[in-house]
Amino acid sequence: MVVFPNAKINVGLDITARRPDNYHNICSVLYPVPWRDILEIVPAAGESTTLTVTGREVACPAHKNLVMKAYNALAAEVNLPPVDIFLHKIIPDGAGLGGGSADAAFTLIALNKLFDLRLSEDTLAAIAATLGADCPFFIYDKPMLATGTGTTLTPINISLTGYGIIIIKPQVSIPTAEAYAGVTPATPDVSLSDIVVTTSPAEWKHSVKNDFEPTVFNRHPSIAGLKQWFYTEGAIYSSMSGSGSAVYGIFDTGYDNLADKLRSICPECDIFAGTLD
Repeated sequence: MVVFPNAKINVGLDITARRPDNYHNICSVLYPVPWRDILEIVPAAGESTTLTVTGREVACPAHKNLVMKAYNALAAEVNLPPVDIFLHKIIPDGAGLGGGSADAAFTLIALNKLFDLRLSEDTLAAIAATLGADCPFFIYDKPMLATGTGTTLTPINISLTGYGIIIIKPQVSIPTAEAYAGVTPATPDVSLSDIVVTTSPAEWKHSVKNDFEPTVFNRHPSIAGLKQWFYTEGAIYSSMSGSGSAVYGIFDTGYDNLADKLRSICPECDIFAGTLD
């Protein structure tokens, strides 16, 4: 069975409170984007489950990969035979795009289908939540308002269908601890959900914010420059995704050749350009 785990972007990210357990409560809209890895799962040729990773280098041993953790988490709930898993990495890591989380969630989805387990999305999402904050989102893979630590998901009426998107991931990666270091949690006067549901993307520039940006932009001015570049080139909205370092621009027109222009400016960067579903 072959599936294609996709990335996500954050449309707005409010950090509203620091929790007693030292995690943070957030509010963010998660939106799927068609930058995809390739994941194949087949019955094992041998007696144990294996993982083979190609494409982008993944700096962790197989047993620590979220794909293997997903297999083991599901195997703890149901009787699973061994499988051979082949993961071709395309989505960059350390980007705020959820690539590893998507791989884990799609592993659960594929195993559920391959072995006709008939587990519900909610059951798979509960298992995914034990793997990482973004993992449950990819079980549903549709626009969601994420609250709490990011695992409380509520469908939200937002559509970016037909808009163009360009995403750039510079070489630098942002550790999550670094991104949180300069943040002062606060509850915004107007909720993010109210803004994105009642206004168009063209109106988000001055009202939809990512609380990680001030800290990250101060320490990495080149990332701030990418956001400004998108606006200079006609984006109707631009933001860093999650805690970075990827930055995206949303366009309603005139973006067809911008990806090539961006590659000429930053040849070492990872770049995706496409149309949102």
